[in-house]
Amino acid sequence: MQVFRVLLLRLATTAVTLAGVAVIVFFVIRVVPGNPIAMMLPPGATEADIAQLTALYGLDKPIWQQFLIWVSGVVQGDFGTSITTRQPVLGLVLGRLPATLELSIMALVMAVIIGGFAALVGTKRRGTRVEGAIDVANGMALSVPDFLWGLVLILLFGVLVPVFHISGRVTPSLELPFSTNFYLFESLLRLRFDLWLDIVSHMLMPALALAIPLAAIIGQLLKQSLKETMHLDYVTLARTKGYGETHVILREALRNAVLPTLTLVGVQFTFLIGGTVIIERLFSYEGLGNMAIDAVINRDLPLIQGIVILFAVIFTGVNLVVDLLYAALNPRLRHA
Repeated sequence: MQVFRVLLLRLATTAVTLAGVAVIVFFVIRVVPGNPIAMMLPPGATEADIAQLTALYGLDKPIWQQFLIWVSGVVQGDFGTSITTRQPVLGLVLGRLPATLELSIMALVMAVIIGGFAALVGTKRRGTRVEGAIDVANGMALSVPDFLWGLVLILLFGVLVPVFHISGRVTPSLELPFSTNFYLFESLLRLRFDLWLDIVSHMLMPALALAIPLAAIIGQLLKQSLKETMHLDYVTLARTKGYGETHVILREALRNAVLPTLTLVGVQFTFLIGGTVIIERLFSYEGLGNMAIDAVINRDLPLIQGIVILFAVIFTGVNLVVDLLYAALNPRLRHA
């Protein structure tokens, strides 16, 4: 009953958060200079043409009426029509979402592997030059933003040693027998390893650019948690039983030290999805971030609203799942 009550409280908090995001994004983007209708019409358009198109998209009504109309549509699953493409916003957003999710998941997996390996090595070799080198590498990774890592990777592996693709999501000349937009996962299910390798080669550099700063954060936090855990009584007891240092770290210390890192990974994953905006533009990756930049440039208000609301849903949903997982994995919270 306690868990159910906490879940209801979290869902209520999520609903309030989404409502606040909807209000902020709707009113803020309307005070930004620029007329989206004027950008749609040719230079010779008359005032009557502008007025007709403004009325078509409901922009001639008071702003509070526009908000109520938009919210009532969102509740029914209608996020409006894109001003630039004349297509339903929900279909456009959901069509690009799989590409961004696959890129973010791949970046997260790479960050966890790189950061976790660095933390384990740094813990085992603590007090040596190896740990110092890992700390220096973490500092460098954190000091450079992800888009600069992207530029470095393009220069190294796209220009000097061109071994990876630097633009797009998949080679257009390949046969694409996909029924969904989850190209990476569907190609595995269809056993089309040629397509899978091509998709991975397109995703590797943007995913690595996103993963490097996150790997440094994960490595630092996990290493610090492991070093604190290594002084606890049950770890000392494992040493007295004759277990080696690797066994003690992996089998005894890691289980408790990983809990704070789990929370960090969940929170950072939501920021990782938001951080794909610049990276997708840099690599011409056909994801949600690239679409968001085009929507802002074209002042496509319904599309901007739909993308921001989707990001907010993902953010709150991931945080909810992380809280539940943390409570399930932590016995003290589970039995509280």
